[in-house]
Amino acid sequence: MGKKVVKKALAQNASSTDRLITSNIELQHKMVDVLLGVKELNENVSNLVHIFKSAGEHIKADKYEDPMINRLNELLEQNKNLAKALMLLEKFVKEKQQPPLSLSTNSY
Repeated sequence: MGKKVVKKALAQNASSTDRLITSNIELQHKMVDVLLGVKELNENVSNLVHIFKSAGEHIKADKYEDPMINRLNELLEQNKNLAKALMLLEKFVKEKQQPPLSLSTNSY
């Protein structure tokens, strides 16, 4: 009976070792997946930081060329010119509406 117990213990020990090896290999595969994910994330963050740095340099150097901003600046200038023209037109209309000053000749 002693031999049967030893063989059974060795069989269980061998299966435990196989399971341990299998789980260790699976764990290593998962670790590799995590490391690859972290590497990709690191590259993406580095690219994003590079984009922000170059954008900051362009803004500092006043090289920010956005067509929308240029168009808005043009519209702002046009609005200023229109406002000046409307003020001159208002002044002209007010002057035309005032009756001319008449010189009184009857005061003598």
